[in-house]
Amino acid sequence: MIPKDPMILLSYVNTLLRDHYDSLEMLCTCRGMNREQLVRQMEAIDYHYDEKENRFV
Repeated sequence: MIPKDPMILLSYVNTLLRDHYDSLEMLCTCRGMNREQLVRQMEAIDYHYDEKENRFV
C-alpha cells in the first residue's frame, strides 16, 4: 500500500529508490505508480527528484 501522507510517502519512495530501484521510472513502472502524480505530490511539499542522486531532495 502506498502511503497517503506526503511526508511518509517521501520517506517510502526515497527508501525504495535507495534500496531497490536505479531510477524513478523503474520504481513507477514496477510498483504501478503514476510518475507525474508522484512528482506533483512531492513538489507540493517542495521536494524535487534529483536524477543524479536518485532521490527526492
